[in-house]
Amino acid sequence: MTSLKLRSALALGVALIAWAAPAQAQTDTTLTLDDALVRSGATGGGSPGELNPRIVGPQEDVAAARALVGQAGIRPNPEVSLEVENIAGTGLYSGVEGTEVTLAASLPIERGNKRQARVATARAELALAELRGELALAELSQTVRERYVAAVAAQARVGLAEEVYERSQELAQIAGVLVDVGREPPLRALRAQAELAEAEAELKAAQAEALAARFGLGALWDSETAPLVPAAFPVLEPPSDLLAGYQGLEPRIASAERAALQAATTRERSLGVPDPTVSAGVRRFEESSDQALLLGVSIPLPLRNRNQGNIAAAEARARAAVAREAVALTEYQRTVAQTRAQYLAAEAKATTLEAESLPQAEEALRLAEVGYRNGRFPLLEVLAAADARDTIRRSLIDAREAQGLAAARLIRLAAQ
Repeated sequence: MTSLKLRSALALGVALIAWAAPAQAQTDTTLTLDDALVRSGATGGGSPGELNPRIVGPQEDVAAARALVGQAGIRPNPEVSLEVENIAGTGLYSGVEGTEVTLAASLPIERGNKRQARVATARAELALAELRGELALAELSQTVRERYVAAVAAQARVGLAEEVYERSQELAQIAGVLVDVGREPPLRALRAQAELAEAEAELKAAQAEALAARFGLGALWDSETAPLVPAAFPVLEPPSDLLAGYQGLEPRIASAERAALQAATTRERSLGVPDPTVSAGVRRFEESSDQALLLGVSIPLPLRNRNQGNIAAAEARARAAVAREAVALTEYQRTVAQTRAQYLAAEAKATTLEAESLPQAEEALRLAEVGYRNGRFPLLEVLAAADARDTIRRSLIDAREAQGLAAARLIRLAAQ
């Protein structure tokens, strides 16, 4: 009895803490899964200020990568220089009569396909950023589906707990009457009261867990929202051909990462090619007012720095990306197969429980209750039949929840 009181007090405390949220957190409209996806922003669209923070970062990364593609295609700027020589010296160079003024322009000439390599790398990184943005959106959709399924399962457990509590109340009243007329010993009434107290504790705990699950769902778009959800599970149909050659986002991201690092390797190799700088200008001699054309070219001598360290590092990163791509594909295929098996197992279990086990348990409980009311069966028979029926219903809720969670994962794995 002590543990029962502690359990009841704990459940009541959890429920009171949960219900201490602001009154405006409650809504009167039952939320559908489609509504939840729209409210969370998992369907895409909207301006950055309206997007879910979970996808703002990846989408801004895409915008940054797109800007870098434009930047990569820009050629080097020319340089203009002005030189004044032989001014304010001594002797022949005193004053400004011996001054020589040179105005020149220079332009670096990119060699080694540097510009093409930059653009190719930027485009590869843009493709990678776009895939990561798609993954963030798919993960948000998965989270919404999972939390919605969890909230529905919690609401279904509340419904079951309410039925158990109402039945326990009825049995406790019947037991009290039978004890009063001498057809049951007092112990039967005590047992019925104990079952009623436990049912009440279970109900309070289920209500608290359901409210917490609803707040968890609402937190995906509003931290103070606990939307109402139905007790019926939504229909989540994963692609039936998911095992037939699907290539999900994880393998595609690994492939894009490998392509980006290989492009970066090509860019680093191009940076090892020295770039000449050509210049042209005009020099004016103040003393004679003559002018002369100047032409020049300069080129770095790659005696020490040929960018060899960066090239070696880029090649190593590219090799690592190739290995990660193979691992990502293997892990994706394993995850798909495992999740598919979990979905089918949960679906088969739920179908069997719903079609066969539960109807039989319901009929057994009905007969036991009728017999108990007529004084033919003892209370223990009713409690045993009720416990068997409730266990099957809990198992059915657990199986439907597992099926929904597996379906949410499969839908995310099938995202392209």
